[in-house]
Amino acid sequence: MQKRDFLDPKAMAQLMGLPLYARFAMLGSVSGRHRSPVKGSSLEFAQYRKYVPGDDTRRLDWRTWGRTDRFYIKEFEADTNLRLCLIVDSSGSMAFGENAATKLAFARRLAGTLAFLAARQGDAVGLWSVGEKHAREIPARRGAAHLGVVLDQISDLEPGGGTTLVEALHSAAERVPQRALVVIISDLFVDPAELRPAMQHLRYRKHDVAVFHLLDQQEIDFNFDRPARFVDLEGGEPVLADPSDVARQYREAVHAYLIALDEIIRTTGIDYHRVKLHERYEEVLARFLLGRTPKRAAR
Repeated sequence: MQKRDFLDPKAMAQLMGLPLYARFAMLGSVSGRHRSPVKGSSLEFAQYRKYVPGDDTRRLDWRTWGRTDRFYIKEFEADTNLRLCLIVDSSGSMAFGENAATKLAFARRLAGTLAFLAARQGDAVGLWSVGEKHAREIPARRGAAHLGVVLDQISDLEPGGGTTLVEALHSAAERVPQRALVVIISDLFVDPAELRPAMQHLRYRKHDVAVFHLLDQQEIDFNFDRPARFVDLEGGEPVLADPSDVARQYREAVHAYLIALDEIIRTTGIDYHRVKLHERYEEVLARFLLGRTPKRAAR
């Protein structure tokens, strides 16, 4: 039995009343709660169109016929199930954090809880673990047994090596067969110039892309007060530096990096969430889920 202590029953109980919705129309194989671009027979009216021989006469609008003496068919939006594709970064930089409160530990909680919530509402769940030392692809499927496989893989994740995030995003854009909700959980320790085309690729393939960008407050503030040896967790050479000599340049670089990310978000329309490790993960997920609740579901 795999250890799944990243799943908190109390937190999941709090979140179960908040369904996971896609922002865009999905394509699935069974009926569900998500909008589909295919016209079907759900209760949400879509449009009228003229009757053509072969149409189901039960969908004729007789009131319109009585007013216009013409036959029209009422079309409705078909609801379908969602494919949740979790892309979890397990590169070396995800080991950053205090004691056991690392970025990867936070990522496990986000990914595991989302996987559980999606599977509970009948959606398919898949997982891509991203990193030089721990890369694996589990295609999205439905069912309790498959959820167990995904959770076991999340439990097995260990940080190490350089990042392969950009390559994994391009691969997912091509290999995920139908429209999906692609949730990326990473510290985005990559060049924004390389990240932009990867995000554009996912959006071009009609995927609904959400990003949880994990940061430690110390990475932003850089509040070191004495000379220190800074270690590259992804394999680069360590650097011995006096923070007073590099703090200004470091903060300027971080500021420029975040501005570049904001520009990617603005131009690609991804659902971006900047997350600090001191935040409660269940509150982060609650904001995410509430932000996706469509108006028709809130009535």
